[in-house]
Amino acid sequence: MLVYQDLFTGDELLSDSFPYKEIENGILWEVEGKWVVQGAVDVNIGANPSAEGGGEDEGVDDQAVKVVDIVDTFRLQEQPPFDKKQFIGYIKKFIKEVTAKLDAEKQEHFKKNIEGATKFLLSKIKDFQFFVGESMSDNGSLVLAYYREGSADPTFLYFAHALKEVKC
Repeated sequence: MLVYQDLFTGDELLSDSFPYKEIENGILWEVEGKWVVQGAVDVNIGANPSAEGGGEDEGVDDQAVKVVDIVDTFRLQEQPPFDKKQFIGYIKKFIKEVTAKLDAEKQEHFKKNIEGATKFLLSKIKDFQFFVGESMSDNGSLVLAYYREGSADPTFLYFAHALKEVKC
């Protein structure tokens, strides 16, 4: 199994059990999330609770909860939304920090294509939910989520160059 960690914090942000598609010349990874029900499982064992002396409210008081699989699995923490000015400030700092950690070949690819990816992200800025890893570090990479038109499930965007692949 492959796990993708934040290059800066080491937080686990993704794994190979969630297939990704490269977009914006490989700068971003696009991953489809899904709403899933978690919690209360109703198991019918064939017993008649009233005959057994049990009442309606007997047993575990469990509540089913709907969660997004990626957010829940990697314990992503939602952040307040960014406006364009805040996002540009973040991305300038982020570009410098990522570039410093890349080898020469990856640096060239990143520098050449990050501007186009940034324009793409800015065009959707009002649609995004912003997440960071479990540590909630200010220095971590952002994970962005939005809903495509007509979709009930979110799509997540990751900065590919800010992920470190780890074999488990």
